[in-house]
Amino acid sequence: MEWGAVVVAAGRGTRMGAADNKPYLKVAGRTVLAHALEAFERSPSVSSIVLVVSSGEQKKAAEIVGAEGFRKVTLIIPGGAERQDSVYAGLEALRTEGVLVHDAARPLVTPDQIEACCRAAEEHGSSALAVPVKDTIKISDGNGFIVATPERRTLWSVQTPQAFLRLELMQAHRNAQENGASATDDAMLLERIGRKVAIVEGDYRNLKITTPEDLPIAELLIAGRQGKGSPQ
Repeated sequence: MEWGAVVVAAGRGTRMGAADNKPYLKVAGRTVLAHALEAFERSPSVSSIVLVVSSGEQKKAAEIVGAEGFRKVTLIIPGGAERQDSVYAGLEALRTEGVLVHDAARPLVTPDQIEACCRAAEEHGSSALAVPVKDTIKISDGNGFIVATPERRTLWSVQTPQAFLRLELMQAHRNAQENGASATDDAMLLERIGRKVAIVEGDYRNLKITTPEDLPIAELLIAGRQGKGSPQ
């Protein structure tokens, strides 16, 4: 199966409190975006990448892509008002049978993780990278009181990339649009139309840059990888 990737870099990242959007912040001497794109550039299964950025940031993103020599990035397009809009725009721009959706704010993804998601989706129809939840999770009543404790062994913290049949994911997005439904990730949209999404166990180091505290952690993790050689 031929795989393309939609890398979403259109979020505003208000919790960072930085002048630049998250994808353009520097970690270990390179932008967060460059770290994320490199993994897809090195992945044998990925033939093309559509990069979705905030309106007005196409030139900035193109300069990074050019400077880094990323040849698989075929299009850089503006995103929409919400993440779902941005992902759908990327899906429309691709022509591959399979698609990986990845948040550019996860710079520590590896080619091996990407490949594992592709293989699982080829076998099961769709897949999502995830890690087991470490903490005990509580459900609240919305008023500050605990009402339930779900069984921890069934809980997973989902990451990206997530892998799908492109046309099926587009169908799930259109269904959500027609019903006014929103989702925080694409696997949730597949769940809404009755599809099962296979879990691919990931790595806790595949963190998402969300708040300022995440940047020094990412720096340390990248430095550790570089000390052991190129990431796999």
